[in-house]
Amino acid sequence: MPSHRADPVTVEVVELIGDVVSRYHMEYEHAAASHQLTGAQAKVLNLLALEPTPMRRIAQKLRCEPSNVTGIIDRLESRGLVERRPDPADRRVKLAAPTEEGLRTAERLRESLDFAREPLAGLSPAERAVLRDLLKRMLG
Repeated sequence: MPSHRADPVTVEVVELIGDVVSRYHMEYEHAAASHQLTGAQAKVLNLLALEPTPMRRIAQKLRCEPSNVTGIIDRLESRGLVERRPDPADRRVKLAAPTEEGLRTAERLRESLDFAREPLAGLSPAERAVLRDLLKRMLG
């Protein structure tokens, strides 16, 4: 089999992406912990802050089993951050939705994610747009 060596720039880009992802996860876990949340709970809360979502769709977005989502929602609900409500479009489906306190907590969580904002602030708006477009192309 022929060897397909990546060029040095590709190797460096892959390493840098790995470093960014690793730092982001560390910062995210730290920010979540400062709100007495696990990283998974924080992700679900942030997702729900965008719109009430069926449990199955949350599991799809997180790439996990629906039973895991049920446990996360149970814990968030016990803290008064999330509630279950019937889907107006299909009353058989339950939506997970943030409470007012859940929305406030999600907002404080987003505000505390400095790592994601600080390096991007060093880029011009045009550079941020180019980075966004390149990342979108990478993800297809």
